[in-house]
Amino acid sequence: MGIATMICGGCGAEAPIDDPFRCRNAREGDDIDHVLSRVLDDENVAFPGEQSDANPFIQYRELTLAWQLGREHGLSNEELLGLTRELSERVADVDNRRFTRTPLARIAGIEEAWELDSELWAKDETNNVSGSHKARHLMGVMLYLQIAERLSVIPADRPLAISSCGNAALAAAVIAKAGAKPIEVFVPTWADPEIVDRLETLGARLHRCVRPPESRGDPCTAAFRGAVGQGAIPFSCQGSDNGLAIEGGMTLGYEMVAAMARNPPDRIFVQIGGGALASACIQAWREAKAWGIVSRIPRIHAVQTENTAPLDRAYQRVVARISADLPGASANGAHIPADLRSIAERARTLRGHADSRAVARTLRHAATHRSEYMWPWEAAPESIAHGILDDETYDWLAVVRGMIATGGYPITVSEELLEEARRTVRSATDILADATGCAGLAGVARLRRAGLLEADERSVVLLTGVDRQVEDRR
Repeated sequence: MGIATMICGGCGAEAPIDDPFRCRNAREGDDIDHVLSRVLDDENVAFPGEQSDANPFIQYRELTLAWQLGREHGLSNEELLGLTRELSERVADVDNRRFTRTPLARIAGIEEAWELDSELWAKDETNNVSGSHKARHLMGVMLYLQIAERLSVIPADRPLAISSCGNAALAAAVIAKAGAKPIEVFVPTWADPEIVDRLETLGARLHRCVRPPESRGDPCTAAFRGAVGQGAIPFSCQGSDNGLAIEGGMTLGYEMVAAMARNPPDRIFVQIGGGALASACIQAWREAKAWGIVSRIPRIHAVQTENTAPLDRAYQRVVARISADLPGASANGAHIPADLRSIAERARTLRGHADSRAVARTLRHAATHRSEYMWPWEAAPESIAHGILDDETYDWLAVVRGMIATGGYPITVSEELLEEARRTVRSATDILADATGCAGLAGVARLRRAGLLEADERSVVLLTGVDRQVEDRR
């Protein structure tokens, strides 16, 4: 195994360096959760102690597969730095925004508005490239492609492809244009017209995908996977289609670690669509703990709209199976509690068993019997938080594993809570986040109403997804 390797969490296979996107063992209908994850050799890499560069892809360069590929094939540190800086400048030319460390600050205005006794912090990604965190995921992939093509590890003539309802597509088009790559974008018919116009301006080739009546699954994802089957590179933020995309998103987690290592937060609230953002944050904090940078990992709360909540459903099924398998389990151990307080208490109990055989057995079963836990949401997705309406949570197992290990749990939120969160951000801060970007804060609002936030806690929300209509008016 090299310093950085891609390993499948479903079957354990190691991906070749020229195809680090999707496990080659994946077969339609095999029911195995084939998701590649970047694994580092901890003895030969270290977390950069000095925060010397604001560009995360320079600051954390030695933790990436792209960097290790270049070094192993003889590229010098200076050559790799030059390539990264050049691509970063081209991104800035395309988007008028550049990759830089994003703000992480206490949001006293919301604490006061909601009369919170606990601290509330926000990681603001609304001024990042393309207006959200999504470009982080894809910048990491593009750096790999640029280095791999330069070394002739992969051919340079393969187009890119992505399926998305908004922010991910826009981020992909920005990064693709900066990297001088053609891109096919598969969007739903209800995609934001403003984003569609911007995609066309960026030169993306658009495909509007119609959802047939009574169909299950996302038609955009199906069309995208068809394009990948024809040779396109999966330029996707979903780990199930491109495991390497998680690595770029981890720079957001690394920035939180660097800023809060001495006093880690108690909770992190993450909006959940496909799950890549939460998966990236979990892995970043897990690596930091393994390196001794932090003493503990915050509780992870994955927040979905109650209208489309496949992750919550999967988590409850996993946890019910674990509970029934624990030593001394009662006859109703598999019962799924309906109230949030009982869910929180059960999550706290499970954290104490996170390293148990019962947990390991169930997670292994979940990895090899995916359809018993994760399947497309039956109802047509609908919410003001349109950016998290994925039919499936593609990176679900990594997120479920992270919640169990930390004592966190998923939170589903109503449209009313989403609107309250958006309205409060607008009135109490100068952050221009849309409803999708405020979904994590809606999770805070639900715990607040349930009386589950402790007075001495510190919570972090990720505000990611700029409100483009308000941004344009300004």
